[in-house]
Amino acid sequence: MFKLVAILCLVASAIALPRTTKVPRLDGRIVGGEDAEIEDYNYTVQLLYFGSHICGGSIISPKYVVTAAHCTDGIRARLCLSIRAGSTLLQSSEPSFNVAAIHQNPDFDWSYVDYDISILELAEELEFSSSIGPISLPEVNQIVEAGTNSAVTGWGTTTEGGSLPSILQVVQVPIVSLEECRAAYGQADVTDRMVCAGYTEGGKDACQGDSGGPLVVGDELIGIVSWGYGCARPNYPGVYGSVPAMRDYVYNITGL
Repeated sequence: MFKLVAILCLVASAIALPRTTKVPRLDGRIVGGEDAEIEDYNYTVQLLYFGSHICGGSIISPKYVVTAAHCTDGIRARLCLSIRAGSTLLQSSEPSFNVAAIHQNPDFDWSYVDYDISILELAEELEFSSSIGPISLPEVNQIVEAGTNSAVTGWGTTTEGGSLPSILQVVQVPIVSLEECRAAYGQADVTDRMVCAGYTEGGKDACQGDSGGPLVVGDELIGIVSWGYGCARPNYPGVYGSVPAMRDYVYNITGL
């Protein structure tokens, strides 16, 4: 049975390869950040594929985790996926929790990396503690003003093309208006289901492997690490799935 699951997972992995010139942030990284403790960002989790880190995610209840659709696209064998919560370290002895169901937004579009959200339903509920807890959700279409500071957390290389850090990273980046983001990437590439954050001069950003992880303003989940051109490059802010814009989808799946 395990061999069959392994074959199905490998096939799903091949199906899930990006089919776009954009760069989804799989196997990601935080650039220009600093070491963080999971107790300070206890909603942050790892998405594991056969026990190996592939993406990040955010706890929103004992039963549900939010991640990016491009992290789950094409994966039908749910036994491939689990999450690890409650650990600062990339490699940890903390137990993992199996994913019972993947609720991927049916409108997800690889061409634009649009509607980039999946809800993971866990096989067993998480027990909350100082190192495991939920992040609050915003209102539908809640507006976050440009210039507002946000925090992005994740595991992954700390330079473009570098090696993975052993410790959770956090970086602070300001929200960028959709108009400025569209000026950088093009009008059609940045949709209303996206939010952008970063510095004009670059230097601080999420990156590949941080995919699916949280962008938080205050104590609310505002974005999901999604895509970008390179990592921390000048004039190209990071692009995130907008949770306020896709809030109805979260409610329809979870009731939250």
